Amino acid sequence: MKAPYMRSSFRPLVSAVVLALAVSSCAQVPSATSSGQITPEALRTHVQYLASDQLEGRGTPSRGQDLATEYIAAQFRKAGLEPAGDDGYFQTANWRYAERKAGDVSLNVNAGGSTIAVPAGGATGNFLDAVALANLPAVYMTWKDALENSEAANGKVLVVPAAPVPGAARQLREKLKSKPVLVIMIDRERRHGAGTGGWLVDPEQPVASGPQVLVLHAPDAAAALEKGGAQVSAQVAAASVRPVKLRNVVGVLRGSDPALRSTYVLVTAHHDHVGIRDGEVYNGANDDASGVVSVIEAANQLASRKERPRRSIVFMTFFGEELGMLGSKYYARHPVFPLKDTVVDINLEQTGRTDDSEGKQENSIAMTGFDFSTLGSMLKKSADQTGIRLWKHAAFSDAFFSRADNQSLADVGVPAHTLSVAYGFSDYHGKDDTWDKLDYDNMARVTRMLAQGVYDVANDTARPTWTDAPKAANYAAKGRALSPGQ
Repeated sequence: MKAPYMRSSFRPLVSAVVLALAVSSCAQVPSATSSGQITPEALRTHVQYLASDQLEGRGTPSRGQDLATEYIAAQFRKAGLEPAGDDGYFQTANWRYAERKAGDVSLNVNAGGSTIAVPAGGATGNFLDAVALANLPAVYMTWKDALENSEAANGKVLVVPAAPVPGAARQLREKLKSKPVLVIMIDRERRHGAGTGGWLVDPEQPVASGPQVLVLHAPDAAAALEKGGAQVSAQVAAASVRPVKLRNVVGVLRGSDPALRSTYVLVTAHHDHVGIRDGEVYNGANDDASGVVSVIEAANQLASRKERPRRSIVFMTFFGEELGMLGSKYYARHPVFPLKDTVVDINLEQTGRTDDSEGKQENSIAMTGFDFSTLGSMLKKSADQTGIRLWKHAAFSDAFFSRADNQSLADVGVPAHTLSVAYGFSDYHGKDDTWDKLDYDNMARVTRMLAQGVYDVANDTARPTWTDAPKAANYAAKGRALSPGQ
């Protein structure tokens, strides 16, 4: 699931030789294609590769993520799915990647007669232009005051605490009514900013207006600014920018009904993770190599069946979920299949581990937004038949609805939910989320249930619909606008 902050680690695009070696390893992976069975061994082998150090944590963008997408595409090809992207199995997004070296940001805080020099990497900024200012007074305000009454910072440096939301810097720039020369957002926990890596620039998104925002991680300088009465000097070099190609992986299993085969059930997961941090690989085995592997093996199993369901099934993995659901948002803006004909998105997250922080989770899977649509009641029949408990988490079902890629599809009106075995575990987004922590026997049972559930939903002449739950009202309205009469 999405983290509040991720420092991406860019590597050059992988060479064709290395990709060929990765794809050749696919032939050694046991799959359900020939036997029609989803086995723990097949799941384990997939996860071992996708969560290996060779893939460097699958940061967006990175060499390791390119290897992962090639591997997933090879598995879709092996299963017999039709390629559905603009480049074979790939839906490509041509973005830009901006970066600064740690030494490109120089920030000094003058307070109490002394100067505090922020160390390299202690202040970052996800903006392109250069900044130069000397000895400007700094004004500290709460986030609320900054948005409502920050005129005292006009012509000065506005200092605010970090907000607990992704994209806080952009929101602040867009909503400020005052005109500070620079904004410094204090973020000791590194929830925001680019670190010493870089950040993605979406060419379809307008550049935010307003002052530039530096994110300050250094505690001594932060403490001085919070006390008030300080002055700030800053020299920030312009960012260097290069083109980068990002890829969703898309394959389709065509339905059998002459009319309904032109409607689509989406089965999705995100193939990225958080990359390399402080020289260590964050492998992301459960988050979300496990979800990707469940997608792969569900595709294998369903493609091996003699009888196709009435509707078509689209299997897809997204880039950049950890950076704010970038790949799924891109797909929602550029759908391969018409959104009005997309009946549901079944998104998979964290299907491998059973050591949930609230207790062991075996033979069960939970769904976010459980009451928001009729998908839960449709899947429950399949779950009961396969001996898997489909359930609603009292606290997390609604709260986590917006924390995964399903949100991007829901925002355009498509019924969309995320299913997970475990919501929280000890190394969530940690360096120890490794392949050996997954329960592959349980994962196999859950993935079999998911495959059956997807088949049953795709074979049903009735499509999932939003309910009258108050929290689903906005999605339902968008759904009605998307598919009038449905």
